[in-house]
Amino acid sequence: MSDRLAVVRTAFAEHFWKPVERVVRAPGRVNLIGEHTDYNDGFVLPMAIERDILVAFARRPDRQVVLHSLDFGEVATFSLDGIEKEEEHPWSNYARGVASELQAAGVRVPGLDAVLQGNVPIGAGLSSSAAFEVAMALAFLTAADVSMERVQVALLAQRAENRFVGMQCGIMDQFVSALGQVGHALFIDCRDLSHRAVPMPAGMRVVICDTMTRRGLVGTAYNERRQQCEEAVRILGGILPGIRALRDVTPEQLARYGDLLPPVVRRRAAHVVSEDARVLQAVQALQAGQAETFGRLMDASHVSLRDDYEVSSRELNLMVELAREVPGCLGARMTGAGFGGATVNLVREEAVESFVATVARRYQEETGLKPEVTVSAPAAGAGVLA
Repeated sequence: MSDRLAVVRTAFAEHFWKPVERVVRAPGRVNLIGEHTDYNDGFVLPMAIERDILVAFARRPDRQVVLHSLDFGEVATFSLDGIEKEEEHPWSNYARGVASELQAAGVRVPGLDAVLQGNVPIGAGLSSSAAFEVAMALAFLTAADVSMERVQVALLAQRAENRFVGMQCGIMDQFVSALGQVGHALFIDCRDLSHRAVPMPAGMRVVICDTMTRRGLVGTAYNERRQQCEEAVRILGGILPGIRALRDVTPEQLARYGDLLPPVVRRRAAHVVSEDARVLQAVQALQAGQAETFGRLMDASHVSLRDDYEVSSRELNLMVELAREVPGCLGARMTGAGFGGATVNLVREEAVESFVATVARRYQEETGLKPEVTVSAPAAGAGVLA
């Protein structure tokens, strides 16, 4: 981290010819279990990872925001008096959306010069976009000398992605980026936003395997899946009055009334309903120190995502299959919205080195793609570094 801090500080001074005022960070996340449940008012169990977005900034005397991305090698500029989407620098739309939502919330956002640098893989299902949104929210708030509860920061960042970027994501990504805790996963009830830290078992590591295949969520079947879930609720609501989301449907009810649904919609609902149940079981397993049980639930989650929700891919399935063959791997599943990106694996500490070498080698042999593998402990949420 000290090396990266030095890089962004130096880059800021060289680009803007003035000193940095503050540096903030916000982490990416990996979802351990609970996929596509967040926008169904369900349960999720993510953790913040040791990869993050850094924003070094200083206030400006005018209403301009100038963003210099070291990762893209680009500069994007916009006025706070007329915030519009930009196609030339689409990465900047996340910051534009955050500024727009802050102003709508009554915050007098100052002009800003900023240098951005991140090591969260983009498009890998590790929520680089949410990390960027939360980091920019923290930068704008810090520059404005305004305090905001972290839950509200997460909600504001989500609104920016929903309303401005046009991606109908749930709350999980921004929530864990803002509220993650060292050494713990974060259990979140996406309906009422109640949450609690859940300790990860001793002697285990979380290994994230990036398949190096990418997807653009706005242009994929993500929004279609969400609409199918809403259709299931609409149809089942005629039989089960009072249900607001698939979170309210039990496995027994779906088994009884599932024939009322079109076959594809039923499969989508089957994943969400069973996944919610798996998250609750996973929390119990972690609290009891039952890593093996947790791993089996991860395995079952992947099967459901692959077969019922149909958001996996050839590369994701291969990565999971290779992982399960390595001794010491207790569970493996795709993570994130799917269609590409990464898998998450629960691996015994003593087996991590062998796991990483074996899976990376065999995956490259099978696909010709060299995966990026990250071993991470649960990290802290967003904060001001200096």
